[in-house]
Amino acid sequence: MFSRTGKPDVQSAVWRISIWGTLAFALGSFFVSIFLHRFMAEDIERQSDAWLSGQVEVLGAVAERTPKDALYGRILGEVAELVRNEIPSRLQSERGSNDSVFFLQTAEDGSLKLWVGVGDGKQVLTAIQKSKVPAGLPRDLNVNGFAIPFRVVSILIEDGSRIYLGFSERDQLRVLNILLRRFIALWLLTVLLGFALVFVTTRRMLSHVQGITETASKIGRSGLNTRVPTTQRNDEVDHLALTLNRMLDRIENSMHQLHTITDSLAHDLRSPLTAIRGRFEMSLSSAGSGEQVDSSVLAIEELDRLIDFLSLSLDVAEAKADALRLSLSEFYLDELLRSMIDLYQPSMADKRLELAFSCASPVKIYADAALIHRVIGNLFDNELKHLPAGCSIAIRLRGLDECAMLELEDNGPGFAPEVRHSVFESRAKGGESTGHGLGLAFVDAVVHAHGGTATASNREEGGARIIVTLPLASTARRLASIRANRSATSGQSEDVETFASLIG
Repeated sequence: MFSRTGKPDVQSAVWRISIWGTLAFALGSFFVSIFLHRFMAEDIERQSDAWLSGQVEVLGAVAERTPKDALYGRILGEVAELVRNEIPSRLQSERGSNDSVFFLQTAEDGSLKLWVGVGDGKQVLTAIQKSKVPAGLPRDLNVNGFAIPFRVVSILIEDGSRIYLGFSERDQLRVLNILLRRFIALWLLTVLLGFALVFVTTRRMLSHVQGITETASKIGRSGLNTRVPTTQRNDEVDHLALTLNRMLDRIENSMHQLHTITDSLAHDLRSPLTAIRGRFEMSLSSAGSGEQVDSSVLAIEELDRLIDFLSLSLDVAEAKADALRLSLSEFYLDELLRSMIDLYQPSMADKRLELAFSCASPVKIYADAALIHRVIGNLFDNELKHLPAGCSIAIRLRGLDECAMLELEDNGPGFAPEVRHSVFESRAKGGESTGHGLGLAFVDAVVHAHGGTATASNREEGGARIIVTLPLASTARRLASIRANRSATSGQSEDVETFASLIG
């Protein structure tokens, strides 16, 4: 959910769920707002049409009952003025303004007979004659010089004249615009609140899932006694955590039984083999010379190879299963290499192998010293077994930003074609090899258990190259700080597995 710098990760599912959920909610609420606005517009229009129809009926009745004398126009005009002041949906600040309502009466021949409104009414009459407003049916009327249309209704009276009553839709549109702005503001507020609610809820839920993921990712590296965090919410995520913990209990129990079985198996096999070897040594010391001595020596060598094969097979299997029990500590890799070189120098000299070591500065790593000692021993044994006499070996060690890099190069025949791409696999060995094919497999398994990498290739100029990387002690200290910060905020911890991502 968050990167190592503490900033939100835009690829997180929290953002995706929040954005898509909010988008669906926004679209739904938008269509609801549009529907409500349309409903209000239609309702205002129905009220306006009802008012128009009712008022034009009143004016028509007054026009029919008023004598057609000199007072006819005055009486009808005063009634029209009263009607104009009662227009619905008018804003309170504009009460008394009569610029939006008109009353028009035409003679039987269509000429203007009576006009009540702003101006002389000619523009309105022209628009009415062009549009042919039907009697009793309100409709929109566009008049030249007016940006907003009028809502007009007409009625035919007994003398053959027509009465038209209309009012500008300005006030209705203004009311609808106010409603629209309020709908938009309310919609935006609702969408923002919805996004915040979805984001907080999803983040809270997925933070628990992230905690489960982080804890589960380190199980098997730092041990099997760690359990994923649980809550008291008793929801699906909490049930998942409980199920994983029960599964981890079974796995830990199975691994404990496996360790017990392998330890017992190793002890049960080593004991008789060691006893047999001891008897061969006793017979060798009491024997004189001849074929019996040679047979005893060969038998002892084979027993040594069998014991070594047994130990190495169990170690490789344990490392491949991520079940190595690491005892991590800080030590200088360059000092360990120098001591190992001093140990192997006589054997190298006997085979006339030249060994050169270079290291510019001390390199401190965070690893299991005993296992790294065996890794270096396996690398040197591999050179002793497969290099012809007179070859040279170059060992270079340097510290990079996050890791220590150990590079071994020789000018021998290199890796055989049949094992070039499977050097670190168990039982991988060339046709002329006399080993078990487990040495480099053990190297790869131990290095990966420490979060490092191991690569092997043939050099273009001839010979083999093996590169091993391991975490530096400084990297371990930084990880410890990250682990402490994360533990303070989310209750989670990091383990040695994180080295792989840092150096990777």
